[in-house]
Amino acid sequence: MIPIVQMVKQSVLLLGVGSFNPPTIMHLRIMELARDFLTKTGKFSVVGGVLSPVHDAYGKKDLVAGKHRIEMTKLALEHNSWVKLSSWEAAHNTQWTRTRAVVDYHQNRLNAYLDGSLGEKDPWMPDPQNHSSISCKLVCGADVLETFNTPGLWTEEDTLTLAQDYGLVVISREGNDPYRSIYNCDILHEHRANIHVVQEWLSNEISSTRIRRALRRHESVRYVVPDPVIDYIAGEGLYKTL
Repeated sequence: MIPIVQMVKQSVLLLGVGSFNPPTIMHLRIMELARDFLTKTGKFSVVGGVLSPVHDAYGKKDLVAGKHRIEMTKLALEHNSWVKLSSWEAAHNTQWTRTRAVVDYHQNRLNAYLDGSLGEKDPWMPDPQNHSSISCKLVCGADVLETFNTPGLWTEEDTLTLAQDYGLVVISREGNDPYRSIYNCDILHEHRANIHVVQEWLSNEISSTRIRRALRRHESVRYVVPDPVIDYIAGEGLYKTL
């Protein structure tokens, strides 16, 4: 009788970075899509997810203070059983941090906890569940993947580290062709086997930019922004003016 060889699945932590200004249901949905896709390959076990809001120094237009974006993200995740908030980038760091450095930080902290050199696990960390190692993968939209072809925006070193060492899970988005973005970038193309493109068939154009515009115009954003986040925005008087 031929023995059955069981594949050892790679334990993965999904990491989403962004402004979350404010967080919308799409920020939550892309994490679900990424988890489902990787799980169905049979090669990965997704043990957790993390959302990391950017630092105020990112300087994006209409970016409200990090303390608000941290609190809104926390509220958006309060009933989520597997995705957690990491406030390091927005609150504990001192400046805007490159995406590669954010992934490095979370991977290094995970490694330190798993090898015992970090005594207490951080709040965003998943339960270890006897995992000897957990690898971070960056989750992003196809619009973000396209920016890898913008001259001067990403360093070759960062692109290589993200594509080769970590891996990307890219969610499709109307108006962006992720396969063209991969083809047009030599580094992404070389490491395309480590870039997982997920087709979102229930596509929509929800974006934080459009949410902010609706709020300025006193239009309802219910069902596209979690109710606790809407209540927080109202209570703090956010996004009222240009």
